[in-house]
Amino acid sequence: MLASAALVMFMTPGLAFFYGGLVRTKNVLGTIMQSFFALSLVSVIWVVIGYTLAFGTDIGGFIGGLDFAFLKGVGATPGEMFVNGAGEDAVAIAPTIPHSTFMVYQMMFAIITPALITGAIAERMKFKAYVIFLGLWSILIYSPVAHWVFGGGFLGLWDGSVGALDFAGGTVVHINAGAAALAAIIYMGKRKGYPQEAMRPHNVPIVILGAAILWFGWFGFNGGSALGANGLASAAFINTQIATAAAVLGWLIPEWSKHGAPTTVGAATGAVAGLVAITPAAGYVEPYAALIIGLAAGLVCYLFVSLKPRFGYDDSLDVVGVHLVGGVLGAILTGVFATTAINSAAADGLVAGNAALVMDQIIAVAVTLVFSLVGSFILLFIVDKLVGGLRVTEDEELTGLDLSQHAEVGYSFAEGGGGHAR
Repeated sequence: MLASAALVMFMTPGLAFFYGGLVRTKNVLGTIMQSFFALSLVSVIWVVIGYTLAFGTDIGGFIGGLDFAFLKGVGATPGEMFVNGAGEDAVAIAPTIPHSTFMVYQMMFAIITPALITGAIAERMKFKAYVIFLGLWSILIYSPVAHWVFGGGFLGLWDGSVGALDFAGGTVVHINAGAAALAAIIYMGKRKGYPQEAMRPHNVPIVILGAAILWFGWFGFNGGSALGANGLASAAFINTQIATAAAVLGWLIPEWSKHGAPTTVGAATGAVAGLVAITPAAGYVEPYAALIIGLAAGLVCYLFVSLKPRFGYDDSLDVVGVHLVGGVLGAILTGVFATTAINSAAADGLVAGNAALVMDQIIAVAVTLVFSLVGSFILLFIVDKLVGGLRVTEDEELTGLDLSQHAEVGYSFAEGGGGHAR
């Protein structure tokens, strides 16, 4: 589990490379910094308040109590997190691993989720505004949704209110971040010059590097969500590989057909779409279903991204088209293909004769999407007023975030360049 936590931690630097390669040269460090800084700030927030809000004693199905503030009582003993009260009705969330191990594993999810949002508002947000938004969003949006699904809240399996399935974060991570990204896109508006000016990826090799790190780390993301070295972890690991590979094909086939060439950026983006879509299903479906989910994710996300010019919004790095759309698709298909033959603690889906699970999945998707969209709009408005505008000035945007926000450049081809003197 600690190795899985390290794999998930490594996904955030992988995301930094993936996003960093997709932006223009003048914004590479600003984009990478947003992900790297999340590793720092969210870790501290998780220790102080985030973890206890997500996994403290359930309060009305909506939020955790302050039992574990500053990690009080989070030690080596397993089975310390309970839902459904205490006594005979109590259910231990992680009875087989140390409480501290569960905490640090979940910390890595809390870090990467808000970092995903940065791809939607790349190249135009003040770093000061980002820092405040990152902190508030982690506490007020991420932790409640994590509690609803994973910590005993009303959307998870624990109390049966909805009973939606989300093995590793389809709703908690991808739909949550994707909805926030949509709110930020609408609130902040388009980059200067978009779409008239070409804004091509400046470094495709580091895009592929980032995608490869994400794929690698996702085995900890999905496999580790079994919370043990067991057959369920193996199933989730295998399903992750199958779906991701299939999604690359699902993306490249229509791209090749439409444009006459398969692109490396398309292959990388398709892989991420497959990883997103299989996340909620990884520990609930058979391999044939993972194949279908992956192919569907590649195709559907490609089609949605290709329609972006018609929608007229500037989703810089396709967070909505991949994470929101892929997350929604994966969550609903989990309700179609889930089977107790893979995970006896879950539920059968539509294919196994239980159509009700599809409705539970749709409810969880809708609740998460609306909460994150509306909540993120409110936070963006608050931060906008606090810092005198979310966006950098027009001159700063033309100069680039690297120089305007961090006083350095990503690439120096002459002696004396590269930022502050040492």
